[in-house]
Amino acid sequence: PARWLPGVVAANFADAAAQAVAGGHDLGARRLIVSGYGRVAVVGAGWAGLACAAQLAASQTPVTVFEAARQPGGRARTVTLNGLSLDNGQHLLVGAYTEILQLMRLVGARPDRLVARSPLHLLYPGHFALRLPSLPAPLHLAIGLMRARGATIGEKLSAARFMSRLQRRHFKLAQDTTVSRWLDDEGQRGAIRRHLWEPLCLAALNTLPTDASAQIFANVLRDSLGGDRRATDLLLPACALGELLPSHAVDFIQRQGGEVRLSTRIDALVREGNGWQLAGEHFDHVVIAVAPQHLASLLSTREAHEALLTQMASYTYEPIGTAYIAYPENVSLPAPMLGLAGPIGQWVFDRGAVDGHAGVLAFVLSGAGEWDKMEDDDLAARLHDELCGTCGTLPAPLWHRVIRERRATFSCRPHLYRPPIQTAERGLWLAGDYTWAEYPATLEGAVRSGASVARAILRGR
Repeated sequence: PARWLPGVVAANFADAAAQAVAGGHDLGARRLIVSGYGRVAVVGAGWAGLACAAQLAASQTPVTVFEAARQPGGRARTVTLNGLSLDNGQHLLVGAYTEILQLMRLVGARPDRLVARSPLHLLYPGHFALRLPSLPAPLHLAIGLMRARGATIGEKLSAARFMSRLQRRHFKLAQDTTVSRWLDDEGQRGAIRRHLWEPLCLAALNTLPTDASAQIFANVLRDSLGGDRRATDLLLPACALGELLPSHAVDFIQRQGGEVRLSTRIDALVREGNGWQLAGEHFDHVVIAVAPQHLASLLSTREAHEALLTQMASYTYEPIGTAYIAYPENVSLPAPMLGLAGPIGQWVFDRGAVDGHAGVLAFVLSGAGEWDKMEDDDLAARLHDELCGTCGTLPAPLWHRVIRERRATFSCRPHLYRPPIQTAERGLWLAGDYTWAEYPATLEGAVRSGASVARAILRGR
């Protein structure tokens, strides 16, 4: 039917545009205008909103992004601390994050320059070490597990059999449960559980294993340890998060004729004919790309979304803390990323090893725990003491700053409702990590969600 044609043309052009930009071609010289979609408003310039807007801009669809904050990036953005460009929270990417890498190439951000890639290396000094060799999958994981230090041979064999069973089951559980119960049922105990499965769960899902969804964690394992060798690589940003993707995405959207309006809050959605009115302007589609806890402020007056808001009201949220502790510039860690045995510390990153901020260490604290009840000075002192217990005596810190995101992610529990991207009203869409049901609240999930909304709009769904 003729009504399908614009969607097919636009979707094909979006793919061609992505390839052209990735290859360094200038689309500005020969702009192709694809009609049939009208204007699109994206509310929120986090990673989901920017992913959606960039894909639309690549297809020459008129798009305007509204962002209440003064800078893009949402919950993964650049902050300035003691004159240094750092992040509001330390993030780690992995090779399985293919949509982020593809989006970076689309908007002109060079992953080979902005990301330091290395094979997976988990190091808990004096306790546990796992390094995956540069071999084809699944050989890299099998040999890596067998060479792991700090675990018994029985634990290594049990972990290998566990992954083998998961692969045979295509990483599908008969019934969702908590990660702790699942690991119990699968006989995962000892050092590999304590230093591999449980820390990976907490880092990826930002939810304690006693509460976290086993099926979502299995999905994470499927795309990382269960994927090809490069999927398990660690990708450490060699710059602040705002310079990794958001600033490039904003520039790209504007070069393609779109708009990004910062410091512009949208408080209400008004139906106008077959479209919507925002900020006094008409749009044919609106993409709501805000955190799930902010949905009610935009949708509570619209009866069509009562069921959605009732479901979303059941969400609970988890905090993330990042403690930046600065030492003299000659202080460094034995690896860019170290695991800490606790009881407070979880991971610590050497910013000097990846982005040149010598002596600056970033301690990551995921999920609810004792750390979130401590004052900043006490927390920094405890983390310093734990690091000294791991790496030996260190000089006194020069300064510290603690950033706490109280509602950083949704609590990724079993059987959690995840809404679809298309809402009950035509032309109104949702984008955000909470809509990508395969993943927990990750940057990759946010980008995949935004890209899927853009594709749906272009296909005329």
